[in-house]
Amino acid sequence: MSDKTNFILRFILFAVVHSLFATAWAKKILHGDERQGYRLFYNIASLVMFGWVMSVYRQSEVLYFVPGVWSLFMYLLQLIVVMMLVSSLRQTGTGEFLGFTKHTTNSFTNTGWYSIVRHPLYFFSILFMVLNPVMTMQWLILTILGTVYFVIGGLIEEKRLAVEFGEAYRQYQQCVPFIIPKRFFLSKAMRDFVKY
Repeated sequence: MSDKTNFILRFILFAVVHSLFATAWAKKILHGDERQGYRLFYNIASLVMFGWVMSVYRQSEVLYFVPGVWSLFMYLLQLIVVMMLVSSLRQTGTGEFLGFTKHTTNSFTNTGWYSIVRHPLYFFSILFMVLNPVMTMQWLILTILGTVYFVIGGLIEEKRLAVEFGEAYRQYQQCVPFIIPKRFFLSKAMRDFVKY
């Protein structure tokens, strides 16, 4: 089996397992909502499994690289995107996301980055991957599969949020784009970003 095929199969397995353990019925079976360490265990297991996916390639062919100062510029853009991603996490609760604190809020976030795109974590993750100045075959496959996974995951998450928050979330869906913002540098979101 080629490294490419092995990588794709491992990523698909990762995506299936990662998604299954995030579902409501898996949490119910494993008492995930009541158990303090469930989210932390979920994140650690996901990280280990993702490391297993990424370890398949011994050497990946370089498709292109951005030369000179332009590569530094792209790395700088990636750094800015990571800062925006962290800013998005802080808006919803970094401790909750990582699993250090329990989920306590009964509302959804619709301010800051969430006022210009419903899934800023997915958007910024895709942007980070696309901005990599060294594009290998492994990174290209990861970018394509990751983007597909984020879109599917976002659609599944949307159904759960619509059930949980009802009409308020459906109105939010009509006002704010799904993953690709219409107005990326909206002044309000940028002001919120600077606060963090």
